[in-house]
Amino acid sequence: MDLAWPRLVFGTASLGNLYQIVPEETKRELVAAWFRHSERPVFIDSAGKYGAGLALECLGRHLASLGIPPGEVVISNKLGWKRSPLLAPEPTFEPGAWFGLEHDAVQRIGYEGILECHEEGDALLGGYGARLLSVHDPDEYLAAAVSAADGERRFRDIFEAYRALHELKAAGKSDGIGVGAKDWTVIRRLHEAGVALDWAMFANSFTAMRHPAELWRFMGELKRRGVAIVNSAIFHGGFLTGGEFFDYRKVTRESDPGLFDWRDRFEAVCARFGVAPAEAAAAFARSAPGVVALALSTSRPERVADLVAMARAELDGEFWAALVAEGLVEAR
Repeated sequence: MDLAWPRLVFGTASLGNLYQIVPEETKRELVAAWFRHSERPVFIDSAGKYGAGLALECLGRHLASLGIPPGEVVISNKLGWKRSPLLAPEPTFEPGAWFGLEHDAVQRIGYEGILECHEEGDALLGGYGARLLSVHDPDEYLAAAVSAADGERRFRDIFEAYRALHELKAAGKSDGIGVGAKDWTVIRRLHEAGVALDWAMFANSFTAMRHPAELWRFMGELKRRGVAIVNSAIFHGGFLTGGEFFDYRKVTRESDPGLFDWRDRFEAVCARFGVAPAEAAAAFARSAPGVVALALSTSRPERVADLVAMARAELDGEFWAALVAEGLVEAR
């Protein structure tokens, strides 16, 4: 895929009210800040799962209200989740993570399901069609299998989903096909099974806290094959920057002492060198082979400029050596 990726792709989870209800005016200002601080076209990543379509809906509405020409934005829509009626006090697809929603979401992976998700996504975006398409959370879909036979059926569904994506690309409705997953081994399984990818988004996978050597080697292989890598969820749901959520669940020192011990030691090294933990985590996330961009999110418009700077940060070798010496990161 001949596409010039920027260093930063803006995530839209906050537009879908991840962890908190974000006021509508704040969401509009957030979208405006992306364009105020970035070169055009601005790359934006979203998904039907984010707020059960709320993020897509807000994105389209605010792009239009700001008068952003469609040619000045590249939208990635991770497909696989479709709106459904909200029949409980809170959504069922990720309990405790999304707030103030009027819809639930169901997973729809397969040939027809992906086409339905694509149609719904573009409808929610209004006049701003998504040009980068992917299958979202195939790892979760496989993990829900109740038997080996069910697992094989689900893997065939994923293959059919990619058949739909390749047809959309052949019809000129997409500029690139990718995958987004939290379990990177599923991305490897798809790659080894011959699924043709232009790009891959790794979430919660290659971070300052977690960076297995096996993943490093696989990312190097994707780079050699010309597959662009977008590294996302690099702060583990905000935990590495001082938050109380880790990978979509709330944690405490009592429930997860090991996580807090790692963060305490990481923050101590950062303080010794005068480096912000977020900057250190972002620089590490960019260091993996094949990473062309980071996908970063914030719910605060005033922090967008910091994200842009963070995506370009470079840290010196002495700092990295201290992290290695402390046993926080592995030497390469």
